[in-house]
Amino acid sequence: MTSIFRTVMGADFDRLHPHLQRRFSVGLTSGEACTGRGVMDRIWHGGPFVKPFLALGATRNILIPRPGRQVPFVIENVPYTDTYGRETVSFVRTFDLPGRPRRFDAQMVLSPKGDRILDYLGTHQHLASDLHFSAETDGSLLIRSGEHRFREGMVDARVPELIGATAEVRESYDDRSACFRIQVQVTNRYFGPLFGYEGSFEATYTDIRTCGVRRGLRPVREESRA
Repeated sequence: MTSIFRTVMGADFDRLHPHLQRRFSVGLTSGEACTGRGVMDRIWHGGPFVKPFLALGATRNILIPRPGRQVPFVIENVPYTDTYGRETVSFVRTFDLPGRPRRFDAQMVLSPKGDRILDYLGTHQHLASDLHFSAETDGSLLIRSGEHRFREGMVDARVPELIGATAEVRESYDDRSACFRIQVQVTNRYFGPLFGYEGSFEATYTDIRTCGVRRGLRPVREESRA
């Protein structure tokens, strides 16, 4: 067995910078979790019309409702087996904004066909997105979101393009500064850029047999539908 990210990327995984290869090798097989600590140079928002959607999403730890600069940041990538027996890797991001820290939660699992990563968002996994991973020529990692789906009870609906968005994440390793760099942009096809952040962080690795999964890291509700 191997990490869910190496599985979905195949030979392309070997084109990543060695530090990115280790970071995205976290999983039950490696026995490692990764914690990144750093600073977001900028958290930005689009026009005023975005604010109500960001505020609503923030109630379930989806997106960040406030912009900011030089914001301390932590990302926790911890592997575990979810309620449905699937290997899962947490992507829980905490932004230490003035007044109140804010979280952006995601849990990633391999799709049943092994051709994409399923990204379940928020405390109750009401939103799910397909993620596609690729290595760039400079060894950086590009992640693009695909179709989004909303799940609640009997409801299982594709999010229309009019109100949906596409996320693009670029993660690289800066050898000169010995740190990871990340840039995230969420864009709506009709309204343009909605939300994003960019910054840098350093990573440490821990043995999951020792650290386990801390309380509050897993979602309140888990979704089985792919």
